[in-house]
Amino acid sequence: MKIIFLGTNGWYSSKTGDTACILIDSKDYYIVLDAGNGIYKLDEYILKDKPIFLFISHFHLDHVSGLHILSKFKFSQGLNLCVPKERVEALNTLFNAPFTVGVKDLKLKVNIKETIEGENDFGFKVTRFEMFHAYRNFGYRFELEGKTISYSGDTGICENSYKLAQNVDLLIHECSFQIGHEKTAWGHVTPIEAANLAKDANVKKLILTHFDPTSYTTLEKRYEAEEAAKEIFENTTAAKDDMIINL
Repeated sequence: MKIIFLGTNGWYSSKTGDTACILIDSKDYYIVLDAGNGIYKLDEYILKDKPIFLFISHFHLDHVSGLHILSKFKFSQGLNLCVPKERVEALNTLFNAPFTVGVKDLKLKVNIKETIEGENDFGFKVTRFEMFHAYRNFGYRFELEGKTISYSGDTGICENSYKLAQNVDLLIHECSFQIGHEKTAWGHVTPIEAANLAKDANVKKLILTHFDPTSYTTLEKRYEAEEAAKEIFENTTAAKDDMIINL
């Protein structure tokens, strides 16, 4: 199973990367995490006729601007767009004229699937957790090929962070803030907070992503965050665009 990081910035694309999008290439499924600008590279990696599932964590534009790019794709198997039940109305507003090409007008067949809090069955098990972020963010925990992968979306540390991360093989967690940044109502974390979560939740591997390009102006600053996190949780990696890991 491969995990490909197509976009690792938060807020906006810059020389350090595109906005949030991650592809999990498993034996039986393609699973896409969020639809930031990095999604434009998706057809470079989706080369087989496996079902595609795109999970949206929340509707801040750096996570959904790539819905506009879906008009580019012609995947023969179509695409399952999985959104929180509580956010279907937002999807219907944004994923339509005058903002972009509507679902019915795409060459790509898109099936809307609602996610609910707790366990969901899409042929594979995915558990949804509401996290701590402005305007509601939802994290996802996937069980694939005997492995467990969790994705935080945007969040500060909360009670559900530990449920999301507990004993997972891989935790993909946002790292918007640099060390020392004050906590805000928006709910984001520093590398220290993410590393402490990984340690306390008995995670096997932590990958940091969703770096604020205003603060993380270079990849070197990401690597500094990685080194600081490693002092707490050794098996930590700072993501960069087009990075591929095997699980």
